[in-house]
Amino acid sequence: MSEGMLQAVGFVAVAFFILSYQMRSNRLLFMFQLIGCLIFSFQFFMMGAYTGALGLLVNILRNTLLLRIDRWPWVRSRITLSAIIGLLILITCLTWSGWISLLPFFSVAVTSIGYWTNNAQEIRFSQLIGSPCTLLYDVLIRSWGGALSEGIALVSIIISIKRFGWENLGKDLNEGVVPEI
Repeated sequence: MSEGMLQAVGFVAVAFFILSYQMRSNRLLFMFQLIGCLIFSFQFFMMGAYTGALGLLVNILRNTLLLRIDRWPWVRSRITLSAIIGLLILITCLTWSGWISLLPFFSVAVTSIGYWTNNAQEIRFSQLIGSPCTLLYDVLIRSWGGALSEGIALVSIIISIKRFGWENLGKDLNEGVVPEI
């Protein structure tokens, strides 16, 4: 695949992430991020950035589990969260490419911990910590769509905080219908 086509794939994923941060419902936020992660994972795999590609697949697994949290009570368990982080550790070790491999690990681990709270305020806070790691990784592997997505994500998170109010984000707002996956 040509460099231009690889970069175009990343820009398609950007659109899904922009929309995700404007969702008030955690469930819709997770769904849009799941789709964006799948597209970026494909791009990273095609670029040879395997730690990032597999880390994004863990994001997809995590988001799928969180979309089913009402149907599968075991998902709420800290054991499930620990398994997700354990999987990230394994992936990071197996795809180790130097310190750069720590960036996707840290980003996915921190946001996973935030997402397990099911609290929009804590989720946004964890994203504010994880996004700079992903931004740096994207720049280093030259995923310009990824870098744009993370830059926009940081701004978009701030917009959602302003839009809904920091205090309102702390409430559980699992409203909205999510299509079956």
